[in-house]
Amino acid sequence: MAEETSSAAGDVTAIVSGVEQLIERFVTGLESRIGQLRTIGSELDALHASFAAGGTSFAALVLQIVLVVAVTSAAFLFCRRWFGRRHEGAWRRLFALLGAAFIAIVVGVVVQRFLAAEGLAIRTLRIWIVATSFSWVVFEALHALLTRSPLGSGRLGKLARDLCVAIGWGLLGMAFMSTLRLWNAGSGLRDVLGTVLFVLPAFALFIWIVWYHRGTLAGAVAGSKPRARWHGWLARLWPAMIVGFLAVTFVTTQIAQTLGVGLPAGTVLLTVVIVFLIPHIDALIANRANVAMEATRVSVVGIALQQTLRFGVLVVMVTMLGAIWASPLASGFGIDLHSITTEALHIGLITTGAAFVWNLLGTVMARISQRDGQTAGHVVAPSSRLGTLVPLIGWVGKSSIAALAFLSILVSLGVNVWPLITGLSVFGLAIGFGSQTLVKDIVSGLFFLLDDAFRIGEYIETSGAKGTVEKISVRSVTLRNPRGPVATVPYGQISKVVNFSRDWAIEKIAFRLAFDADMELVRKLFKKIGQDLLADPELAPGIIETFKSQGIANVEDGTLVVRGKFVARPGDVSAIRRAVLKAVHQAFRDNGIRVVPKPLTGDPAPAVEA
Repeated sequence: MAEETSSAAGDVTAIVSGVEQLIERFVTGLESRIGQLRTIGSELDALHASFAAGGTSFAALVLQIVLVVAVTSAAFLFCRRWFGRRHEGAWRRLFALLGAAFIAIVVGVVVQRFLAAEGLAIRTLRIWIVATSFSWVVFEALHALLTRSPLGSGRLGKLARDLCVAIGWGLLGMAFMSTLRLWNAGSGLRDVLGTVLFVLPAFALFIWIVWYHRGTLAGAVAGSKPRARWHGWLARLWPAMIVGFLAVTFVTTQIAQTLGVGLPAGTVLLTVVIVFLIPHIDALIANRANVAMEATRVSVVGIALQQTLRFGVLVVMVTMLGAIWASPLASGFGIDLHSITTEALHIGLITTGAAFVWNLLGTVMARISQRDGQTAGHVVAPSSRLGTLVPLIGWVGKSSIAALAFLSILVSLGVNVWPLITGLSVFGLAIGFGSQTLVKDIVSGLFFLLDDAFRIGEYIETSGAKGTVEKISVRSVTLRNPRGPVATVPYGQISKVVNFSRDWAIEKIAFRLAFDADMELVRKLFKKIGQDLLADPELAPGIIETFKSQGIANVEDGTLVVRGKFVARPGDVSAIRRAVLKAVHQAFRDNGIRVVPKPLTGDPAPAVEA
């Protein structure tokens, strides 16, 4: 006990010491950044001297940059328009976009040969040529992504335009800072210019875009109806969450800069863009996966990969956030970032693999449901026994995948999982002894399913309830009465099951006719009605044996009880019965056959069997 207390105290002391060192480093870095403001004048003079040594001046270099940016942009836009007229399809447009960027870079390099000699000037122009071409590729891709999103609306074009302005300002700042580093500008000058001219305006632009387009962003997160309640809450909170994320990211970048661990500007900008676009990317991938699900020519593996890509986008976003947060924290506390990265990679691989297997199982279950005729909002009798077991198999399979993934993550982190497994086993055994009714329900349900007693969509009668099977769970079955009420019956309470929807059903219909009725005419009329039913394209598929006469079934009170019957598939009995009654009514009227009511007074005579 004393050793454990001493170890815990040592851990607390180490944490406190790490926090004190981090605070000391931050204060020292802040004083250093403030002190660099006094050296900006001398750093400006040194920068002008560097320009002079390179055979140029600030004004001349700016003019050359403007010229190569204009020429590169014109070349890209011309090639993009020319290629766009000849290429259709997503991949062709992508290659056309990359081709236009390549040609624009070549044209810019050719032009810069006439503007600057070899040296830092020509390297500066190349930076701006590449940055310009890359910016146009980003702008075109962003506009295509937003305008082709299935969540599209009239304001997505304006959102794309405003995002291009903010992203363009950020890319401009990155190119500007690269130029300053190339010409050996002082750290104080780079810090002030980068923060005041680019970092602050870029974050302010992004925050303004979130506020101005908050309705569009909320609609993108909400998606199409119907949606879950939590999805609506998330949609309403999403703009505020993005604003908070931007504020925290700005503070984090400044803290990292103060600690001397500058975060890559490209990583920060890419993370902000991903946070903005994640709902649209997710909706685009989900829409493609749904289209692939409906197309039978696409394999289940391909659909599962597309669905897993949604999880991959989330992993990329989390990775970018980790790059922003983990670097300064690891540096400040002296944590080995390599080991954290390795463990995070293992966890990412495990979760991605689990997500793929999860989606693969879900896709297989959905394909089986489609084949068996189960559609949203309408339940019909399945064509296979497997279709009934699909929900149960899916639930058990996904639960197993989640449990194995969780245990695998613990193993990758070095946690001994055997005590946990043993404890859960003992806990499960105790639950089993304490919940015998629950165990009885589960075991009984297992045997009912193995016996194939009922399937989804079938009409059954159990102890105290009857209706159409709508849902089969682990411990109960849900029945929908024809009048609407829903009954949930635990398997343990079912003593027997009467299934009215299996294979075939015989329907017998009796008619009470006058004693002098012409039975031969009645037989011929019934036969004609049966032939007409077989000729009906809507009713014929459900008929196994068509309607025919069974002759006189009884003689009651001086009347003839005539019976007819047909054999049909269980789901089609009602429609065929209505058609038979309508046809018999019309035939009796046309041929003068009189139907008499059953006498309500007097002592009934003994029935005479025909």
